[in-house]
Amino acid sequence: MIPARYAATRFPAKLMQQLGPKTVIRHTYDNTVATGLFDEVVVVTDSPIIFDEITSHGGRAVMSQRPHESGSDRIAEAAADMDVEIIVNVQGDEPFVRRQPLEQLLQVFEGEAGQQVQVASLMQVLTDAASIADPNYVKVAVDLQMNSLLFSRSPIPYHRDQSIAPVYYEHIGVYAFRKQALLNFTSWPMTPLEAAEKVECLRYLEHGIPLKMVVVDYMGVEIDTPEDLEKASRLLSS
Repeated sequence: MIPARYAATRFPAKLMQQLGPKTVIRHTYDNTVATGLFDEVVVVTDSPIIFDEITSHGGRAVMSQRPHESGSDRIAEAAADMDVEIIVNVQGDEPFVRRQPLEQLLQVFEGEAGQQVQVASLMQVLTDAASIADPNYVKVAVDLQMNSLLFSRSPIPYHRDQSIAPVYYEHIGVYAFRKQALLNFTSWPMTPLEAAEKVECLRYLEHGIPLKMVVVDYMGVEIDTPEDLEKASRLLSS
């Protein structure tokens, strides 16, 4: 499921921006379908413009029935009556979706150990100092079993000991949930850390539910700013 809000705070109408031959949201939708991993791919939106953009090109979209604070809340409304076990949330501003990272994400739910996983998400190693310091890049710290400890827009860990080279991970906004975990999330009010950071997955941590994190190769560019769109255009034409 692809939550798609029209009025983004940092970059209004970003999902309808042209990126090469398609809009950002159509790249995201078409590339998600092309992975072949899912029984169904649905865009869930508050915008008739985005709804028409998807359905007029043969895709499936549904309109949210009420306003939502987060993408997870949006897709939970649409998924509540669906007979599904695992739901993957691909953000609408991730136009370079590809099969391998999503396949790795789904694999953490397999086997005996996978039965304990309620929520999983993706991350990639950050090495650029400017990106590590940039609050538009959400960072994640993990334990030795790759369970999330904290998400923050600040650089984590703090690099106090200069003799150690810490690994910085960028959180990629792609999630997989067991349906009940997602429905539980939407029944909880916004939590203090989530409200302060504007990072929705902190709500899980504040309720004692870690996210199983999966390290993946470079995913592309998340479109949060006009500069990101320019970067994505260069990547698309390279």
